[in-house]
Amino acid sequence: MSTEILPIATPRETRRAMWRLLAQRPGRLALTVFVLLAAACCGLAAPAILGVMVNIAASGGDVMSLLWLAIGLLVAGGLGALLGILGQNLLARICEEALAGLREEVFAAAVRKPLNQLEKAGIGDVVARVSGDVEAVSEAISGVLPAFTSAAFTIAVTLLGLGVIDWRFAVAVLIAAPLQVLTLRWFLKRTAPIYRTVRITEANRTEQIIETVHGSPSVLALGLGSRHADLVAAASRENIGHALKGVNYLTRFYNRLNLAELIGLSAVLVVGFWLHAEGTVTIGAATAAALYFYRLFDPIGLVLGQFDELQKAAAGLGRMFGLTMSAKPDTAPASAPGGTTPAGPTPGTDAGIVLDDVTFAYPGQGRALNAVSLKVRPGQRVAIVGTSGAGKTTLAKVIMGLEHPHSGKAWVGGLDSAAAAPADLHERIAMVSQEVHVFSGTLAEDLRLAKPGATEEELARVLKAVGAGWVVALDDGLETSVGAGGHQLTPEQAQQLALARLMLKDPPIAVLDEATAEAGTGSATMLDQAAEAALAGRTSVVIAHRLSQAASADTVVVMEQGRVVESGSHQELLAADGRYAHLWEAWNSSLSRS
Repeated sequence: MSTEILPIATPRETRRAMWRLLAQRPGRLALTVFVLLAAACCGLAAPAILGVMVNIAASGGDVMSLLWLAIGLLVAGGLGALLGILGQNLLARICEEALAGLREEVFAAAVRKPLNQLEKAGIGDVVARVSGDVEAVSEAISGVLPAFTSAAFTIAVTLLGLGVIDWRFAVAVLIAAPLQVLTLRWFLKRTAPIYRTVRITEANRTEQIIETVHGSPSVLALGLGSRHADLVAAASRENIGHALKGVNYLTRFYNRLNLAELIGLSAVLVVGFWLHAEGTVTIGAATAAALYFYRLFDPIGLVLGQFDELQKAAAGLGRMFGLTMSAKPDTAPASAPGGTTPAGPTPGTDAGIVLDDVTFAYPGQGRALNAVSLKVRPGQRVAIVGTSGAGKTTLAKVIMGLEHPHSGKAWVGGLDSAAAAPADLHERIAMVSQEVHVFSGTLAEDLRLAKPGATEEELARVLKAVGAGWVVALDDGLETSVGAGGHQLTPEQAQQLALARLMLKDPPIAVLDEATAEAGTGSATMLDQAAEAALAGRTSVVIAHRLSQAASADTVVVMEQGRVVESGSHQELLAADGRYAHLWEAWNSSLSRS
């Protein structure tokens, strides 16, 4: 379950961001407003015509006049309906286009987010924002917002029409307004936090489902199916419980609106009777006023009632905008920790790595790195060894800029890894971790993620370099579908693919975080050779799972409890008979026993 959700925009920030999106299409927005206003005016004609017809009938007027008025009533009704449909479609299209652009921005922002922040939030929160939240907003845009906007225009124009007949009719209608406003405020105050919580608990439920499905082999092997089913059910019950609270408030909301309608209609009828008795208005005018208010029942109910759906959409928009507004721009360097301005490149380290007294700790834990200093010269290969929990992977994350030092500096390719724009940093460095991913698509498409314009000759070259001769045995070669639903690669083949992508990207600096740890005994040598080919000519840091990788490095760094305890070449450390020498002896003994 997520413990640290990603940022959520405030209601004010959400409104501002939405207006900025819509304002990108000013001409079409103005046309939409004009069409909706015209539709509302056509709708205003119907009660007025009926009022005139009542006066003619009451005075025994000409039947032909009634016939022409009836034709006018049909024309006004038909034209109003057509304009209303057109206006709603125009608005829906504008909003859908804006949402499509926002969806892409949200996905791009999620990709740019620091890995540690995504891990803390959980994959469920990210998935919910680019799927569930988008779906909620899309439903509101296509089915609610156009009708809501059209109804709002109808209310405004109808109130104007009541005022034209007699200002006292408008006052009578407004008698119901205080109850409607108070009801709406009561509803919004109680349901806004509920709908935000519903979106969050839905993300938590998604997270639980994804974790269960992703870990299904372990779940089945350990007989934990019922346990995980209970966890999913608990997350679902929590989500449903909050949703039902919203439904309860919605029911009470509509009951209060019905009472307001009764009060308003009674007031209009009383005023109409009074004004007609005084001779101020005709019976036709009083009839038109009553019809105007009756005509407001549906739009007022829709406007006030659809606040429920709009709130759900606003909650989703707040989560989407929260992700885009908090995204770190790739084009401009961010501030360094503590608010300082990032320094420029460090002289002489354009292709090297310098760590200066770096300290880092995870929340609620001890120091994972404690005053670590390290220098990797351009073209040099450094192997980091140590027992589990020594801080090796944390060191790799700091070098990559995935974690920021709490004190000290980490310079990578001349840039402060904590302050540099991600795009600038990623041009200089790339990492292959132990958990590699095979993306869905053809093998060629998977490789070209690292270099979109790579030719087939380049793809063949890097595959040959990492020893991936198995590709030629595939029925469709580079066009073979891999990943989910495609040809399943072995762990060793997936690691070769990741190393081939590294070669295509061709960064000056590379980090291997136990990238060949999944290799079995038979394929260990093969993957070590693949790693050698991928790292040739690069500045590299290798988090070594097997000490054979350390033996071929220029420098070996031994870590314990977040500190560097030894550093030197393989031969120097063996001669020193220290911690590394003991690790080497134990490793060779394990090999001889196996």
